[in-house]
Amino acid sequence: MKVIFLKDVKGTGKKGEIKEVAEGYAQNFLIKKGLATPATSSNMSALEGQKKKTEKEAAQELADAKALKETVEKLTIELKTKSGEGGRLFGSITSKQIAQALEKNHKIKVDKRKIDLPEPIRALGHTKVPVKLHHEVVATIDVHVSEE
Repeated sequence: MKVIFLKDVKGTGKKGEIKEVAEGYAQNFLIKKGLATPATSSNMSALEGQKKKTEKEAAQELADAKALKETVEKLTIELKTKSGEGGRLFGSITSKQIAQALEKNHKIKVDKRKIDLPEPIRALGHTKVPVKLHHEVVATIDVHVSEE
């Protein structure tokens, strides 16, 4: 019996996949638990429509990320903090502080986990910080740390 998987089933199939499985397995397990549906023509056309919708949403997400990249790369984030001798900071500037400054000053909300800061900024001056806006789009923000 041909079925369309609605969810991933370990060892059998992935979501959206169409596969031939044993009739009893399909009726008694997959369909009963809502893991699959019979591969009828109406279900097949619904699957195609859903795939097209998903592709369209993914393309829109990518376009939005590219537009945001253009905006973000023109910005300079200004952060003021106390520092000691030789431009060393008391404490450090973290990705959380960069995300908060970006939202507060420029109304752009970016998750702090998307800011790729391997270690906190511990010195005064300009630092280029990469931000992952999408799995294909990475923007670079200029962070300027000055003395308070």
